[in-house]
Amino acid sequence: MVDKPVLLVIAHGSRDPRHAATVHALVRRVRSLRPDVRVETGFLDFNIPSAHGVLESLAAEGVRDVVALPLLLTRAFHAKADIPAVLRDAPPQLRIRQAEVLGPSPLLLAALERRLYEAGLTPADKSSTGVVLASAGSTDPEAIAVIADIAREWRHTGWCAVRPAFASAALPRTEDAVRELRALGCAKVAVAPYVLAPGFLPDRIARGAAQADVLADVLGPAPEVARVLVRRYEAACRPMLAAVGA
Repeated sequence: MVDKPVLLVIAHGSRDPRHAATVHALVRRVRSLRPDVRVETGFLDFNIPSAHGVLESLAAEGVRDVVALPLLLTRAFHAKADIPAVLRDAPPQLRIRQAEVLGPSPLLLAALERRLYEAGLTPADKSSTGVVLASAGSTDPEAIAVIADIAREWRHTGWCAVRPAFASAALPRTEDAVRELRALGCAKVAVAPYVLAPGFLPDRIARGAAQADVLADVLGPAPEVARVLVRRYEAACRPMLAAVGA
């Protein structure tokens, strides 16, 4: 029987201790969903262990197959450049496949709604509530376009209106989107952070939500997010296992 590839979740890292704590909580939930899979966590910056260090340790143990899963919601710079650079520098005896980023996914929309309902909204509020889909922002046009597409898709599920907003690198800002939804006549305005963990930019989103009626929590270890990680891992595993005749 062929061993299942190790899942290495690669997070960005942050000086904010809430970031790593949230990442580890999410990884624990992933482990609970797939107890048959070894799941490790590595960071690109600020936190330990580093992704490179984890790969070195796995190679030293004799591990051969690894799925490297970017803990990212869009295919921006980190997914296109930073993580591939780390993987290219990994020990040569490792067979590594980079999984797709988490978004977009219907499960992430379900997680966003979960957070909004936990913050006080109900399904009965949907048709009268405007939602700001607030992401960290990116200089990558592809990532910005994906957020806009998600906002359009989410609007069709019954919300009064959905507007994208960005904490950095792109416009509009969260506070501007809140004002726009007020001007549209939405009875309530809610801000849904499309971010995985607390930190500097999520805090900026929260400040921009000061005039909103509802501010949801970050996605964090929501069950739906953990299920997305498992799906991305399983999709990346298929060609690896086929190649060794599993």
